[in-house]
Amino acid sequence: MSDETTPAPRHASGPTDIRDDLVRQEVKRAAVWLGMGSLLVLAVYLAHPLLVIFGGFVFAMLIDGGQRLLGRVLPIGRGWRVAVVLLLTVAFLVWVVEFAGSQIMTQAAEMPPLVTAQAQRALDWAGAHGLTMGRSDVSSLLKELLGGVGQVTQALGGLFGGVTTLLIMVILGIYFVLEPDLYQRGLAWMLPAGSREYFHGTTHRMGRTLRMLLAGRMLGMVIEGVATWVALAVYGVPMAALLGLLTGLLVFLPNIGAPISGILMILVGFSGGTAMGIYCIIVYVVIQTVDGNIIVPMVAKRTADLAPALVLGAQLIFGVLFGILGLALADPLVVMLKIALERQAEHNTRREELAG
Repeated sequence: MSDETTPAPRHASGPTDIRDDLVRQEVKRAAVWLGMGSLLVLAVYLAHPLLVIFGGFVFAMLIDGGQRLLGRVLPIGRGWRVAVVLLLTVAFLVWVVEFAGSQIMTQAAEMPPLVTAQAQRALDWAGAHGLTMGRSDVSSLLKELLGGVGQVTQALGGLFGGVTTLLIMVILGIYFVLEPDLYQRGLAWMLPAGSREYFHGTTHRMGRTLRMLLAGRMLGMVIEGVATWVALAVYGVPMAALLGLLTGLLVFLPNIGAPISGILMILVGFSGGTAMGIYCIIVYVVIQTVDGNIIVPMVAKRTADLAPALVLGAQLIFGVLFGILGLALADPLVVMLKIALERQAEHNTRREELAG
């Protein structure tokens, strides 16, 4: 009798046998696609909360930019500088709310009927000069105009009405700005070890570019808002304070904000006569010329070079999807996406050079 044992017959792996290398590989591929699809569906359902979180990040970049600027003249710790910037921000908001309670909210209630009347006068003048329009066209135009005016006043109302969303964004922004390294390390920890250095470099560039972009927006908001308010108030234009505040807020929306504020300014101006309307046109042209030829080029040299059509398209898409919040955050989102694509292109170029 032989000591050798007969080996057990070897069976080929079946299609459901997870020990098979081919099956494991296909399962991994399927899991990746299912995971991507699940994340896409989840992103659609959580789009608004994600946008609020991004708004908190943008607010954090504003505060961080302010504390960095303050650090150039005030040699104190970073935490103290953040506290000073936050206190100044709160003081400004309290002043705006108090000012709005006495003047601006009253003017905001008076603006829609005034704009409606002026729009009807413009349509009647066009009809008297041969530019006839059907009744349905006039009604449609007035509806679109009033809808636009409503969205503009909602932009102001976003400061006072969307208290919950604004409060969440502010709280998130404070958390982000107090311990930015904590959240950056947490995100990097979820990535492969070899990709973490690349991630840190990308976020550093994103943060710097976004801070400069927001600084430029804030500078333009202050200059245009104050200049419009003063110029209109000097001539006695009605609702000068409201128009100045709206102009300043709408500067945050490039390409879209300036025409909207200009139309409102001119319509309100012609309510006080032809001379006042012409004066409002001159004010609008002068302020936009200064902004377009001095402020915007100065900021563009230090920030991301964004194509106007790209920004406008992003604003239209995000405005339709998410309303005024998406419209306001479209520009920062495009900047971050542009930086991410540029970094990926640089990474691919270096990898090709090393391989060659």
